[in-house]
Amino acid sequence: MIAAVSSFLASLGAAFLGVLASVGRLGVFTGQTISHLVRPPFYGREFAHALLQIGFFSLPVVGLTALFTGGALALQIYAGSARFSAEAVVPQIVAIGMVRELGPVLVGLMIAARVTSSIAAEIATMKVTEQIDALVTLSTHPMKYLTLPRVLAATLVMPLLVGVGDIVGIYGGYLVGTGRLGFNAAAYLQNTADFLEPLDVISSLAKGAVFGFIAALMGCYYGMNSERGAMGVGRATKSSVVAAAILILAANFLLTEAFFSA
Repeated sequence: MIAAVSSFLASLGAAFLGVLASVGRLGVFTGQTISHLVRPPFYGREFAHALLQIGFFSLPVVGLTALFTGGALALQIYAGSARFSAEAVVPQIVAIGMVRELGPVLVGLMIAARVTSSIAAEIATMKVTEQIDALVTLSTHPMKYLTLPRVLAATLVMPLLVGVGDIVGIYGGYLVGTGRLGFNAAAYLQNTADFLEPLDVISSLAKGAVFGFIAALMGCYYGMNSERGAMGVGRATKSSVVAAAILILAANFLLTEAFFSA
C-alpha cells in the first residue's frame, strides 16, 4: 500500500516538474524572441510575407465566422429577451457581445486554427529537413529569421483582424435584426453607436494584439522544438493549436478582468 502511494506521488511530482520545465522553456523562448526586437538584422521580406499570410489571407475565414456569429447572436438574444418583453435590447447586446468578447475570441481561435498550425508545421518541417541547420551554417539566426517576423506580424495585424471581425459581426446582427426580426435600420445603427464606449473598442483591439502574439509564439515554439520525423511534425502541429487555444482563452479571462473588473 505504501509503495503504491509513493509511486503515485512520485509520478504526480514528476508530471508537475515536467509542467514547470515546459513553462520555463516557454518563458525563455518568449524572452529570446522579444530580445531580438532591438538587435539587428531585421528581415523585412519575411516580415512582409508574414503580414500577408497572417493578415490578408485570414480575412475570408474571419469575415464568415464573424458574420454568422453576429446573426446567430441576434437570433438568440431576441428569443431570450422576448420572454421578458425586452426585444429592443438586441442591437446593444449584439454590439457589446461582439466587441468585448466574441469578436476577439473567435478571431483569435480562428487564427490559432489557421496560422498557428501552419507556422508549427512549416518550421517543424524545416527542422526535420535540416533547413534550420542550414540557416545556422549561413550565419543566420533561426529565431531572428523565422520566429521574430511571424510573431511581430501577428501581434500587429491581429487588432486589424479583430476590428474587421467586430464590424462584420455587428453587421451580421444588423442583417438579421432588420431583415428577419423587424428592426428599423436607422434605429438599430443608432442604438449600436450610442451603446458602445471607447473602452469596449480599446479592450477588443488590445485582446487582438495579445492573442496574435500568443498564436504566432505557440506555432514558432512547438515548431522549433518538434521531434524528428513525420510524427514529430504532426505532434508539434497538434500541440501548438491546443496550447494556443487554451492560452488565448486564459488570456481573455485575465484581460477581461483587467479592463472590466470595476
